[in-house]
Amino acid sequence: MRDLLLGREPKDFDIATDARPEQVRGVFRNCRLIGRRFRLAHVHFGREIIEVATFRAAHGEAASDTHQTDEGMLLRDNVYGTIEQDAERRDFSVNALYYNIADFSIIDYASGVEDLEHGVLRLLGDPETRYREDPVRMLRAVRFAAKLGFRLAPGTEAPIAALASQLGEVPPARLYEEALKLFLAGTAVGGFEKLRQYGLFAHLFPATEQCLAELDQEFPLTLVLLGLENTDARVREDQPVTPAFLFAVLLWEPVRRRAEQKQAAGTAAYEAIQQAAAELLPQQLQQVALPRRFSIPMQEIWMLQPRFNNTRGKRPQRLMGHPRFRAAYDFLVLRAAAGEADPALARWWTERQAGEAETTPPAVGPERRRGRRGRRGRRPKAAPTEGE
Repeated sequence: MRDLLLGREPKDFDIATDARPEQVRGVFRNCRLIGRRFRLAHVHFGREIIEVATFRAAHGEAASDTHQTDEGMLLRDNVYGTIEQDAERRDFSVNALYYNIADFSIIDYASGVEDLEHGVLRLLGDPETRYREDPVRMLRAVRFAAKLGFRLAPGTEAPIAALASQLGEVPPARLYEEALKLFLAGTAVGGFEKLRQYGLFAHLFPATEQCLAELDQEFPLTLVLLGLENTDARVREDQPVTPAFLFAVLLWEPVRRRAEQKQAAGTAAYEAIQQAAAELLPQQLQQVALPRRFSIPMQEIWMLQPRFNNTRGKRPQRLMGHPRFRAAYDFLVLRAAAGEADPALARWWTERQAGEAETTPPAVGPERRRGRRGRRGRRPKAAPTEGE
């Protein structure tokens, strides 16, 4: 309903009813009940899944299946109620709008239409209590603000910085799903900036935040922003985006720095990156999980970077035959656009693929550092990424 009122095409529709999940399953044989924290009914129609939620009430208002931690975070909350009570349980006023299919009317219990008109994202209830119940609501606030172009209401915004550490209570697998929603919605740049503004990014990617805080000639920030800009462009153009490339961008700077330290101690470049990744990933996975089907390709993208320096003989052809070559090449182009890698090297590989490379390859020395660029300065545009 929210997107329709804003003139946007909804990605999907949320269906809510006063029927209990077991009753929905009794009506539809092709129904499965899922979830412990929130019990839902999934009705299958071929490949389509219609998610049906039961109206909920605030915990404590009725006999219920509810459980929460001492800090107030809800672990399980299946308290059923009326549509009015369900509206009060929604996170933001603009998400508490209902479309009644009986008479085609809009039901608004929380002044959501007014907030839509004013471009305000307002959390329902006491913000601190709601964030403690589910710290992921802070990430949702950032995501919706970036996606809709809304500002956070003062009361909604105020507690976030102080409660950011509550994200540590959320399972890493759930934070992974929320990170994908945030960075793959076509507004990754805006979401990233708001995450840092409210101190949330440090609790998702602590090693990266530490590097960003030090800002070595703007390179970490430039690389991340270029990567997220390209991600947004691909989403807008309905092109695929792989989490492996996204996380490779987000985690590259701490890996690169550790690898440089190891190289300075005499470790070969390839092994240095491999060892740095092996040290970083276990720490990172305690914050935001990354499935192995993405973490392994991500590491391959990193470890192929030194091999781009080998431009003589048959090595280029062998590298181009690697299954992760295209993604690794795109990553090299991104690094060159950020001023971290040599643009001449990236250009040679671009021409090499087109069969236009010069016979004499570029002289490859230590990777060059470019002059300082301000955050609002003009950045070089990177080529489309992720294996087009």
